[in-house]
Amino acid sequence: MATLSSSLLLRLSTNKCRKPSASAQFLSPPSVSSPSLWPKTAQGSSPCSLRLAPRRMTVARRAKGGGAHSAVCFASDPDQLKSAREDIKELLKTQYSHPILVRLGWHDAGTYDKNIEEWPQQGGANGSLRFDIELKHAANAGLINALKLLQPIKDKYPGVTYADLFQLASATAIEEAGGPKIPMKYGRVDVSKPDQCPEEGKLPDAGPSSPAEHLRNVFYRMGLDDKDIVVLSGAHTLGRSRPERSGWGKSETKYTKDGPGAPGGQSWTVQWLKFDNSYFKDIKEKIDEDLLVLPTDAVLFEDPSFKVYAEKYAVDEEAFFKDYAEAHAKLSNLGAKFDPPEGFSIDNDSKSATPEKFVASNYSSGESKAA
Repeated sequence: MATLSSSLLLRLSTNKCRKPSASAQFLSPPSVSSPSLWPKTAQGSSPCSLRLAPRRMTVARRAKGGGAHSAVCFASDPDQLKSAREDIKELLKTQYSHPILVRLGWHDAGTYDKNIEEWPQQGGANGSLRFDIELKHAANAGLINALKLLQPIKDKYPGVTYADLFQLASATAIEEAGGPKIPMKYGRVDVSKPDQCPEEGKLPDAGPSSPAEHLRNVFYRMGLDDKDIVVLSGAHTLGRSRPERSGWGKSETKYTKDGPGAPGGQSWTVQWLKFDNSYFKDIKEKIDEDLLVLPTDAVLFEDPSFKVYAEKYAVDEEAFFKDYAEAHAKLSNLGAKFDPPEGFSIDNDSKSATPEKFVASNYSSGESKAA
């Protein structure tokens, strides 16, 4: 595994920062789930919610011109973010939770409304999904399991905001499943209380009466376009839809009956823990009844504008990876308030650019195969 070097110019200083409030423990068992923004179903009450007191992490930063270090407050500590990324990679190797971590990051960011200027009323990537009121939104069914998986990492690295942790986990899951390197920046500020959560109904539905119109209404509200809609849909190459959560899909198929993770559900692709362009190939062909095709999937090859991109990605995986990385990064920044305002990268060494490929990325037909 690549080992990320710590920055020599950034050092955590805890004596000037507030400590986060104690976080709650989750009781639901973790499971692998779909990264989809849209499957919806009713969800019972979550056992609890996470709360974080507002705080800023102070780090040392070299002044311009190479002079003395100056104290600068960042929302998250860069060195702790790097360490958290390594822990997420280890988590992925044992829990196979790539899809649900992608979905967590998307659902925190996907509530953004470009027509609202005020933060955090505009929604977006601000960590609000940790609160019980938002977890109960129908589109977020099952995401408490993702929070349970990440909570030990959050406890270990209190200098990382929830907003950054959600997006870090999402991008890392894509990369570790064999996908492209996402050009991420960090420093997202957390909302501090439940009444700052967005209202329900911001996320897409799986089976609207007019799929193309529905997708455009939702994604255009976020400031995204037809290309973004199609390429982000390609993340359905990961994960499964569970009927008990979304109301869609089979309870199990020959591709999901043996896991890994909790068995069951219906996947969009055969190798549903490997990030590639199989989604577009399989949706286009529709040759396997054990593979899921939602109305919002099928429309990608029916709508004239969507079809241009879907056809391209079905034959050109390199183009899909390039466009996906850009769209994922764009989505992860929606509605985010950064501290410092320009954000910062944690990819300042060459080793971090090449994610380690793991056994799960070769998963197929209920069996894990050696890399």
